[in-house]
Amino acid sequence: MVTLREPVVSARRLAGIDLVLVFTTLVAAMLGAVMVYTATRGTLVAEGFSPHYFVKRQLIFVVVGIATMLLLAAIDYRRLELVGMAIYGLSVFALVVVLVPHLGRSALGSARWFSLGPFEIQPSEFAVLGLIVAVATYCSRRSEGLTWRDVGKLLAMAGVPMLLVAKQPDLGTAIVMAIVLFVMLAVAGLPVRILVMLVVGAAVLFVIALKAGLLHSYQISRLTSFLHQDTHNATVIKNTPAIYNVVESKIAIGAGGIFGAGLGHGAATNLGYVPEQQTDFIFSAVGEQLGFVGATLVLGLLTVIAWRVLRAAQLALDPFGRLLCTGAFTFIAYSTFQNAGMAMGIMPVTGIPMPFVSYGGSAIVSSFACVGLTLSVYRRRAARRFGYG
Repeated sequence: MVTLREPVVSARRLAGIDLVLVFTTLVAAMLGAVMVYTATRGTLVAEGFSPHYFVKRQLIFVVVGIATMLLLAAIDYRRLELVGMAIYGLSVFALVVVLVPHLGRSALGSARWFSLGPFEIQPSEFAVLGLIVAVATYCSRRSEGLTWRDVGKLLAMAGVPMLLVAKQPDLGTAIVMAIVLFVMLAVAGLPVRILVMLVVGAAVLFVIALKAGLLHSYQISRLTSFLHQDTHNATVIKNTPAIYNVVESKIAIGAGGIFGAGLGHGAATNLGYVPEQQTDFIFSAVGEQLGFVGATLVLGLLTVIAWRVLRAAQLALDPFGRLLCTGAFTFIAYSTFQNAGMAMGIMPVTGIPMPFVSYGGSAIVSSFACVGLTLSVYRRRAARRFGYG
């Protein structure tokens, strides 16, 4: 006997998937691979390498990211609450080990990576996810609200990975962790007066770090370079990498005009004028090649992704799911704003990659992981609504 139950259940399961989020995520990732290719092929050929070197690796990262997204989407996110602190502990352990000589790999004065064959893993990207899961776990178990003691524990919990990441040094990711923590605490119901006190306290600590010389000179230069872009001294610009990068990035974006020079075209892109154009300054390649229209499209895609993640937070059935999605939203939204703002000279140079677009395996996989967690939260709500699973 033929029944309609199985097709109806299948349709309901499909309705439990945020197709808009999945589609925009895949489009953004594919567009990112194209931009990585066009931003690097010219310089690679000039240096005698294959023009496909970076894009091949990026496509592998995307495939691993998609697999990670599907795996997390299939798992009931509520199970993560049972192992939230274990995930946090593992991420902290990785941050400690990466600082150990001969275990972690150093480059350009930073110890941020593990070598895994031809690929490298940056544990700080996954440490942000570990912090999100840990904070969501802790706060969701405090249904009566957060006390000052809880705030102290959460600050200590976040402070450990932040200090380890800053030690690498990777100040940009440490800042991302701080912002993610702040937004999650706000959503968890922390009173406004305490939030204000935390902001003031963070500002005071930053000033103390500056006065005590705890920050490296190049870190200070990066954080303040966007305030000194009006200098006309060519020597100062060339001798200050952060200022030079921003100036060249702005020139590339401005050269794109309304519709851009076209994919694979543009002097700054083909001649490698903008350092790290495939990673930190990928948005300069977007602006030069695709112009204002293309740059708006890229930012629009990432905005839609962030919106769907935020929507899942609003629709979550429990505090844990709501906080997970809140952390994922903050991670994606702030990284997008920071990266684009850095390339346009309106934000400090902190080395934050653009989600799904910048080159880098750890960044790509962690971004897809955020989407996977969101899909799991959304799917659980649909399962209760339609009565399956």
